[in-house]
Amino acid sequence: MQDGHSFIAARPAPVQAPSLDQLFSRTAARRPEAQALVDPADKERVTGQPPRRLSYAEADVAVARLAAYFVEVGLPSGAIVAVQLPNTVEAVVTILAAMRAGLSVALLPQLWRQAELSDAINRIRARALVTMSRIDGVDHADLAMNAAAEAFSVRQVFSFGDNTPEGSVPLDYITFDEDRTPHLPDRGAERTSLITFDVLPDGLRAVPRTQAQVIAGGLAVMLDADIPAGTRIMSATMPSSFAGICASMVTWLLSGGRLALHHPFETDVLLSQIAHDRCALLVAPAPLALRLGETGAFADLPQLNQVIGLWRAPEQAATSSSWTYARSFIDLYAFGEAGLFAVPRDGEGTPAPVAPGARPLQGQGSAGVACEVFISDHGTVGMRGAMVPLAAYAAQRSSDLLLTRDKPDHVDTGYAARLDRRNGAICITAPPSGVLNVGGYRFLTNDLNTWAQRLPQGGMLTALPDRISGHRLAGRASDNARARAALAQLGLNPLMVEAFRERS
Repeated sequence: MQDGHSFIAARPAPVQAPSLDQLFSRTAARRPEAQALVDPADKERVTGQPPRRLSYAEADVAVARLAAYFVEVGLPSGAIVAVQLPNTVEAVVTILAAMRAGLSVALLPQLWRQAELSDAINRIRARALVTMSRIDGVDHADLAMNAAAEAFSVRQVFSFGDNTPEGSVPLDYITFDEDRTPHLPDRGAERTSLITFDVLPDGLRAVPRTQAQVIAGGLAVMLDADIPAGTRIMSATMPSSFAGICASMVTWLLSGGRLALHHPFETDVLLSQIAHDRCALLVAPAPLALRLGETGAFADLPQLNQVIGLWRAPEQAATSSSWTYARSFIDLYAFGEAGLFAVPRDGEGTPAPVAPGARPLQGQGSAGVACEVFISDHGTVGMRGAMVPLAAYAAQRSSDLLLTRDKPDHVDTGYAARLDRRNGAICITAPPSGVLNVGGYRFLTNDLNTWAQRLPQGGMLTALPDRISGHRLAGRASDNARARAALAQLGLNPLMVEAFRERS
């Protein structure tokens, strides 16, 4: 790792614990003809590729082909594959294929550009990078090639889609069209890990988890939300975070149902997808779901029984609007990449109190606690339990979020909180100091100031509070077009670049 950080690998999962791929394979063997994965209806607009609908048998073949190819090109067992893909079938197939091939998977946010991609890839020493040729009009294959050129560890760049650049290996034919189903020897898929990225006061941090920890997160969502087996799920959350993966892909694997994907956000497309696929559960950012509820958008969707609203700014949940529909709404609180928990709303549609203490996995003893939530000695939300990756945060300095001990027993999330004297519930009052959250993408305040200094004289870049996304970026320059071009050339993500868009 660079910048004085050492990468702490996740401990191997117990041999008897199922892997994500084993959960998938069991359903594929039991229900091969059932539909498993459904692409966004507007996928052609997003990626230029027609949407796919895969049965479990078809998805299993695609996973097997891609896994075998990863082995054939020389990726060793335990190597890390970085994945930057949209919310499409390719993302799910790639994650399962990499794990079946004995590889660990690092999830990269879609809005990351060259500067952030290069930093993250160098930190984890990824051996390969998988992306899509174009996403929402952006040439991601070219971004991947440029980022890989700055990372000594990367040996291969793979890309789905058309018109892949020279040096990038196209994957569509290998995964979906090749006329073979190869045999792949067991490479210990249960020992691989899933890596996401968090932003802490000391900067970007890779957060590896064993598959057992990932499954514990998915179980927490499934059990707290009381999701029945075989549920048809519509996911409008990006596959680039622990909360996004647990609420969509892992709950799908655990329930053995159907996972329909929506690439955020085209409201009309989302609603038509839910109706067409008769989805019973919607997973979406909580502010978006509540706003759709207020407009009556769900009135003509009788099959929709549950909505899981993901709060990436959990301090905003308590003051959110009420849910007025008879169908249930579950608040899913995500604390960066440290952990999550779900709480169904009360009978009046308002957020239920968050009680401190353990949240056990159903049918297990004290060793099966998905997570325990409490207020730390610093007056912040602390978490521990089966899903919480203590090792990933153990290297933090004493001034950082973790309560410093030789053997830490919890992660301090940094979210300020207090106990309600009336009911003893945890009230989350503020986000971590020095960290900005823009729609799920976290920045350091200092980094924002550093980039602002690159602007011409008189230029300004700042973060403003926003009720929907936590914060929003706003910029001002004498020549906005020139400022946008300069920031894009530096490899910054579009949240910063578009802060200088022209306003009427």
